[in-house]
Amino acid sequence: MTNSGSGSGKEKKVDNDSTVSIHFSLTLADGTPVDGTQDGEPMTFTMGDSSMIPALEEVIFGLSIGDKQQISLDPRDTFGFPDEENKHWMNKPEFDQDVELEEGLMIEFGTPAGDQIPGILLEITDDKVLVDFNHPLAGHEVVFSVEVIDIT
Repeated sequence: MTNSGSGSGKEKKVDNDSTVSIHFSLTLADGTPVDGTQDGEPMTFTMGDSSMIPALEEVIFGLSIGDKQQISLDPRDTFGFPDEENKHWMNKPEFDQDVELEEGLMIEFGTPAGDQIPGILLEITDDKVLVDFNHPLAGHEVVFSVEVIDIT
């Protein structure tokens, strides 16, 4: 009698309850890197735990260890489109005095719930700052590349 490997004869695939380790890269459509595990440490998460947006989980669903996938995703499937209502004027004294305010600067802001969200400074006047709280990737097509390292 010979053993063909796993014993079950079934290849493990990512499903709704899987904890998955992946190497990934997220780039803009023009190839500009946004995020990834280029440092060599894979990302580990449990499907459905909200650490990945649903469209990215859909790409991984059904893959096996060693499988690779790359897909271009439209803004409606990832970070949405910019919303003018997510831009707010703030008074300059609300900002840390150690921060040199300049247009284009991204700053982390604390929410009342204790979360951190990024805001990009769009316009600066003598006493106010216009901050864009839309996701920095809102309105951008992104390319998601993934390799499944482990499934538990």
